[in-house]
Amino acid sequence: MNRTMPLTTVKSAHSVPKTVDRVIAALSLRGIRVFARIDHAAGARQAGLALADEELVIFGDPRVGTLLMQADAAVGYDLPLRLLIWDASGQTMIGYRRPTELPNDFALSGQLETLRRMETLLEQLVAEASGSGDR
Repeated sequence: MNRTMPLTTVKSAHSVPKTVDRVIAALSLRGIRVFARIDHAAGARQAGLALADEELVIFGDPRVGTLLMQADAAVGYDLPLRLLIWDASGQTMIGYRRPTELPNDFALSGQLETLRRMETLLEQLVAEASGSGDR
């Protein structure tokens, strides 16, 4: 199956590393666990290749994600939540998949309120991380 998975994207006023730091700080303030911070550009450099700054932050709360996986175990492929932050020709971008789109691919129709709350969280995190205000 060759399928594109569109991302919602937002411009950040900060560099990739600073935007990622701001995401992690916003998660920490909420008590949300960061499972991984993956630096794709560093991995490319270690392999002798060039890649503009690009990092993936994987985070979540098992008390929420488990409920979704109990409804459809296959949704575990898209969980935990993640934000991709990358440099697009000098402009930092933040991208994510909207949780409310998950019922298109998984049996989650009874989980819409949980998915809406997850989407609101992503929107808040992106707004806090991308904005020009300092913490």
